[in-house]
Amino acid sequence: MTCAQSAPLRVAAKQTPHDPSSGDHIVTEINRFTLDELAAFDRDGCVIARGLIDREALRQMRELSLDHLRREVPPVEFEAELHYPGAPPSLESQGGRTVRRLKQAHSRGYVFTEWMLQPAVRERLQQLLGPRVICPLAHHNSIMTKQPRYSSDTGWHQDIRYWSFERPELVSVWIALGEEYAANGGLWVIPGSHRLSFRPDQFDSAKFFREDLPENQPLIATRREITLSPGDVLFFHCLALHAAARNQTDETKLSVVFTFRPESNPPVAGSRSAASPEMIITPGVV
Repeated sequence: MTCAQSAPLRVAAKQTPHDPSSGDHIVTEINRFTLDELAAFDRDGCVIARGLIDREALRQMRELSLDHLRREVPPVEFEAELHYPGAPPSLESQGGRTVRRLKQAHSRGYVFTEWMLQPAVRERLQQLLGPRVICPLAHHNSIMTKQPRYSSDTGWHQDIRYWSFERPELVSVWIALGEEYAANGGLWVIPGSHRLSFRPDQFDSAKFFREDLPENQPLIATRREITLSPGDVLFFHCLALHAAARNQTDETKLSVVFTFRPESNPPVAGSRSAASPEMIITPGVV
C-alpha cells in the first residue's frame, strides 16, 4: 500500500465492520476523509480517494484533453523545452513536438471547475486546509501527459520548489483520467518526506532531490508506487517528494493537476505565485 485510500463514492455510507489489516478504509461520510485517512495524510503526506470522479465528468475531461492534445491548443509545454532525461533534444528533432502538458486547464472547460466545487472535493480540502480554500491558478492548473516514445523522466522533487507562499502549506490534487502505474509514467512518492528537513545541497541546481548523493539513497529506497484507476484522485502535500519515469507503453497517459492553499497562506507579493488570479472554491464561507 502506498498512501491511505478512500473507498469509491459508490460505496454505501454504512457498512459492516471489516478487518483493519486489509488496508481498505470504509467511507463513513462520503464527502469527507475518515479520521484514519487524515492521520495517514499527516504521517505519509498523501491520500488516495478512489472513484472521486463520476463517469460523465471523467468522460468529458478525457475527451477534452485528447482533443486539445491532438490540436496542440495553447498554451502548451513541449517535452523538448525542459530537456529532462528521455526528452527530444529540440523542437525540430524527431518527436520534438511531443506535448508534456496543456497549461491553464481551468480555462479549457467548465468541467474542471465544476468538479472541484463539488462537496466531495471541497469538503476534503477543507479538512486538510481549513474552512476557506483557494485555488492558485499560477501553478499546476494543467493537463499532464506522458506519451509513448518521447516522454521524459521527472526527477524527485517537491512541488513547492518554484512557488512563493508565506508558508509551505499547500495540497496538490492529481486526477487520473486513465490507468496509472510505474510502467506508463505513474507517480512514485516517498511517504513521510513532507515532515523532513533537507539541506540545499541535497538538491541539484534545478531543485531535484539528488539520486547520486549517498545520504539521499536510503530515503529514496523507501519510495512507493502510486497505482490509480480512472477517476481516482491523489491528494498530496506540497513538500512530499515524488517522481515519475517515462512512459514505456504504447498509450498516452493523461492526468489533471491543481493545487490549493488555505486563505491564511497567501502568495508572496511580487512573485510569480501572486501574478495570476486565484479562485475561491468555498464561496459563502467567512
